[in-house]
Amino acid sequence: MNTQIILDTYVDNIIQIMTPYGSGTGFIIGDLIITNSHVVGGLKKVVISSKQIKRVIAQVIYDDPDYDLAFIDSRYEVIKNPLKLSTNLVKNGDTVIAIGHPYGLNYTSTEGIVSKSSRLYEDLEYIQIDAAINPGNSGGPLLNIYGEVIGVNTFIIQNANNLGFALPYFYVQETLENFKKLDARNIIKCPSCKNLIKEQEIKNDYCPQCGTKLEVAKQRRKGYIPTGATKLMEEILDSLGVNVTLSRRSQASWRVDQGSARVEINYYENGIIIGDSKLCRIPQENIEKIYDYLLSENEKLSYLQFSINENSIYLSYLIVDSSLTFDEGKIAFDRLFKLSDKYDEILINEFKAIKLKRDEEDE
Repeated sequence: MNTQIILDTYVDNIIQIMTPYGSGTGFIIGDLIITNSHVVGGLKKVVISSKQIKRVIAQVIYDDPDYDLAFIDSRYEVIKNPLKLSTNLVKNGDTVIAIGHPYGLNYTSTEGIVSKSSRLYEDLEYIQIDAAINPGNSGGPLLNIYGEVIGVNTFIIQNANNLGFALPYFYVQETLENFKKLDARNIIKCPSCKNLIKEQEIKNDYCPQCGTKLEVAKQRRKGYIPTGATKLMEEILDSLGVNVTLSRRSQASWRVDQGSARVEINYYENGIIIGDSKLCRIPQENIEKIYDYLLSENEKLSYLQFSINENSIYLSYLIVDSSLTFDEGKIAFDRLFKLSDKYDEILINEFKAIKLKRDEEDE
């Protein structure tokens, strides 16, 4: 099969995983989602989405920093063409396909070859490939020409041209078998003694078998805790009925959909917080009428303001973090959410503005 056929056949198995620390890829094998440990970032809960799964919160039930593997539990419909782990020996020169979400570009597939089928790195074997993989590809499947999973795309060499490494399928198979033997959830693998430890048996974040400090246990116990203006922003969003976990795109970025409008909120390093709703595009006709309307509305608005960037119309709220208060922020963002949808409809229906198109996977 060629690359496009493989992607079309198995795309329903590919998962996007989002945490406050970044995003990555996962894939379904049996009743679990497989990904890298570093993708889930030591969290018990992550946000996932796919062609079949709308953005939902899912549980990380196994974390293995030794192999850099993690398993996520989630409910999904039966997949027509499920992925399977390969049982075939990987050879130098084999054609491979990497699928993932590099830089947030959903369902990207790249083709390459196996540069070295067994490259030893820190006591583990990896498949070295020249297929282009980038941040966001981590945790995604590496497939052979038959659509079988031969590895998990795990890391790249920085500033090197197409030098990627995938954890081989046999490590994944071994881990799945050991995990399922326990018939339990919330398991951590100790990177020192290699034992699988039930999380409830861990005290003070130390392995009960060998006494090694388990950093992943500490991370899972603490979870993600926002601070400062980020904490205040999330308190404001929560008070407005926004599911903060689902809306969070990073530690300082949130997305809220209201009707046909979408509000992007970003907290920048210079202390500026901007809530932007990109509404619609200006039409080719009656442009003067739209301009007059926007200018007249700007005179009436408080907290918010219309602007035009290139040919897109924005409704925005801007504030410095030191000036943000809970009460004022709540008023401003409540208006931004409600008026974004209202104005989008007005501009489209009354002024024939052009409705925005979105990537279907970004809904």
